[in-house]
This record gives sequence, C-alpha cells and structure tokens, in this order.
Amino acid sequence: MNRILIVKLGALGDVVHAIPVAAALRRAFPSARIDWLVGPRHREILDLVPVIDRRLVLNDSRALAAVRELRANRYDVAIDLQGLIKSAMLTRASGAARVVGFTSRYAREPLASWFYSEAHDPGGGGMYHIDERHVVYTNLGVLETLGVHVGVPEFPLDRAESAVASSVAAKAGGRYAILNPGAAWPNKRWPTSRLAAIAVELHKRHALASVAVWGPGEEPLAREVVDKSEGVALLSPPTTIADVVALARGASLYLSGDTGPAHIAAAVGTPIVGIYGPTRPSRNGPWSPDDVTVSRADVCQCHHLRQCRLKTMCLEDIDVGEVLAAVEKRLETLQRG
Repeated sequence: MNRILIVKLGALGDVVHAIPVAAALRRAFPSARIDWLVGPRHREILDLVPVIDRRLVLNDSRALAAVRELRANRYDVAIDLQGLIKSAMLTRASGAARVVGFTSRYAREPLASWFYSEAHDPGGGGMYHIDERHVVYTNLGVLETLGVHVGVPEFPLDRAESAVASSVAAKAGGRYAILNPGAAWPNKRWPTSRLAAIAVELHKRHALASVAVWGPGEEPLAREVVDKSEGVALLSPPTTIADVVALARGASLYLSGDTGPAHIAAAVGTPIVGIYGPTRPSRNGPWSPDDVTVSRADVCQCHHLRQCRLKTMCLEDIDVGEVLAAVEKRLETLQRG
C-alpha cells in the first residue's frame, strides 16, 4: 500500500465523519502517500488534516482532467466512502489496482457497488437502518477489506490561528456556549425563539454567554436568536472553516441540530447537546458517551428527507424544558469530570 486514494466529495459533516479513515490508514501505512478527492466546497476542512498528502479538488467542469490526474498517480487502492454512482465511477476511473466501497444495500445508490472490485457490508438492514452503528464506525469498517482493524476513531485536525475565535472569547468573557440555528435541511432546524430561551437560561443559571453562529445563507436565523435573547447572546462574525474549528475548541457547550459544524465540534471534543428529528443520533449524532441528544427520530415520518411532509415537523414537539434538561445533564457531566 504505497499510494492510496480516498473519495469523499461532501457534504461537510460526511467529510468530517470520514477523517478517521485517513488517520487509520496513516497509522497502518505510515510511509504511504494518501490523497483525497473532494468537492470544492469542502476542501477547506481537509487543509487542516495533517495525515493527508494531497487534496485533489473535483470541479465538474474539469472532470476529465481530474480523471487523467488520478490515473497518472497509479494508486494501489482507491476507497469510495460516498456510495454514489458518480463517486464510484471516479474511484474506478482512477485506475487503482483495488477499488473498494460498500455493498449495494448500504451504498447511497445501490448501482454504485457495480464499480468496485471489493465491497464491504457493514451489516444491519441497509444505509439508514435503525440498528446501524454510527457512520464513523461504518466508514472505518471499509478498512477491514484491507486488513486494517480500528478501535477508537481519531480526528487529527490542526490548530489554526483564528482572530474570530479570539474576538468572540474576549467579548464573551472567556466562556461561551455556541448555539447553531442553521442546517442545510429546514426540518433539522429547531426554532430560533427556543434557542434564544436557552441562551437566557444559560446566562441566568451559569453566567454563560451564548454565541449564535451561522453559515452561508443562515445569518438571518442567527440574528433572530440574538434579537430574541434579551441581550445575552452574541452574533458570530462571518467564519472560515478554520474559525469554526477554533470556535468549537473554545466553547463550553455546543447546541445544534445534525449539521456539519456540529460534527466538527464533536471531532474536537466539544461538549454537545444535539437535537435530532429526520436523522438518527445513533448514526449521525455525537459519538462521545458523555454527549446528550434530544431526539424525535423514533416518531419522525420524514427520515432523511430535506423537507417535512407534515404540517408540523417533529422538532416542533421538542420544547425548551426538554432541551434545557439535556443541557443541565451535559454540564453536570463536565463538572464531575
């Protein structure tokens, strides 16, 4: 195993969940060259992953040029962690001697498995089955095909200087909780008024400031949290991915739905309270046993759909009291530790 290619194009949380695969490969093959093919929107997080040698960015307008570059690298093995026909075709087109992915019942698009020379079956009932392991461990399971067995996942992320994180910490008095109202799927977003109520209680009970963070297109949601928080929540400045990592590292608590920045927070060990509906925390939630999730996944009728099909989404059933109890439980664990 001298040359290894990982194919994981996006989204941000999915890329974060695949980082332990690169870490495990580096441990198993310390002198190997490890490259990662990624979409342009998610290159930035990989810039902080020191175990990767090259980050190859796939621009759809230059797909043929990307394939030529992949083939020129003469990989010994290419691993598709995306499970789409597109990613599987790219993995096969790399010309690698071994092309590894998931079996048809686990791949996001079952036909993707036709392009692999070796396929890993994680067990369970398919990609979104209730009894599945966390996706981090499922990704690591692919490495068993290569004779690599991993116990504890590792998330090597460099510490980058962040003026944003330093400024936020100073304004918050050194201690702060992060409240993340955004998510790519509307039905993953807990109401901003309830997040604001949590900010008020964190200030009253723990003298803990709150910072409302936001990504592209989400600033209005963060501003709503701040405007409804009785003056105790701060609005985050615009952030790069390096800022997101630094902010998470400095936070006393991270409160969020199932979204990429929350998975970054989990990767760097930030205490988390997660709010889940259309996705299952057993598969997509934080993986620390100390973290706490509030979930309606068991009753959700729109699993893995971006839009709720009902008049009232299941997250509306989660009130402030239930989340506040989860927050207190997580903070109590911190105090004991």
